[in-house]
Amino acid sequence: MTGKLTGRSAIVTSAGRGAIVTGAGRGIGRAIVERLAADGARVAALDLDAGAAAATIAGTADPAQHLALACNVADSASVATAVAAARAAFGRLDIAVANAGIGAAANDGSAQFYASMAQRNAELAAGGPATTIVDQLIHMEDDGWAAVLAVNLNGAFYLAREFTRILAVDGNPGAIINISSTSAQSGEGSPHYVTSKAALIGLTRQLARELAPRRIRVNAVAPGPTDTPVMAGIPDEWIKSMEASIPLGRMAQPSEIAAAVAYLASDDASFVNGSVLVANGASYYF
Repeated sequence: MTGKLTGRSAIVTSAGRGAIVTGAGRGIGRAIVERLAADGARVAALDLDAGAAAATIAGTADPAQHLALACNVADSASVATAVAAARAAFGRLDIAVANAGIGAAANDGSAQFYASMAQRNAELAAGGPATTIVDQLIHMEDDGWAAVLAVNLNGAFYLAREFTRILAVDGNPGAIINISSTSAQSGEGSPHYVTSKAALIGLTRQLARELAPRRIRVNAVAPGPTDTPVMAGIPDEWIKSMEASIPLGRMAQPSEIAAAVAYLASDDASFVNGSVLVANGASYYF
């Protein structure tokens, strides 16, 4: 381990450690890979899009030290294969970041939701009463509900399980970080997304207790609105509304969320276990 001196505090980095990051092809996931790599870890970038994962690794200072892998986190066999490949490439694993997540899926009622929202906004803009009800639940089919939970919740479970199986054999300590959301507390968002992010906090707390004897810490980061490519699909008026509701007056940058992850992965967080680190600009309190 090496330390960097910043001001009066020695910050222990992730130098020499092996890390896995899911959903690493863009946005927060890419920023996490970049930060952990800059801190000295060897990082496996996992993404459903192999090209996006490769692009993330190509953007690091020393791509040859890292690994890009195609992985469908909703498929347990795919996760097991990727985690084993990372262990084989690095010789060890120390950090697992369950970042992969989606907010919508086919047949989940999103189209009807956005259409009714647009209609309601038009009614308000016209100065008349807004009579359109904006809902998603009644339009959501079973497969739409299941698809989001399969990525956001099942994927985190599969990663934690495979990571722990390897650390149990190797006898090494480690850190698992799950990327939740402020929506887990506020309830803002779609039914399947909010449910999955709230469930991640429950999973984090349970695993923190269970895995503590193995010296594996489990924590979560709950970002607020963050300036990622996902935001490109959200109407501008929603973006402006979100920014106005944040006391800091802006969305987070992916690098700011990555910094929270880097802290939880480091030895500076050695007694932090089962916690949720909230990075939302005071837009909502946990």
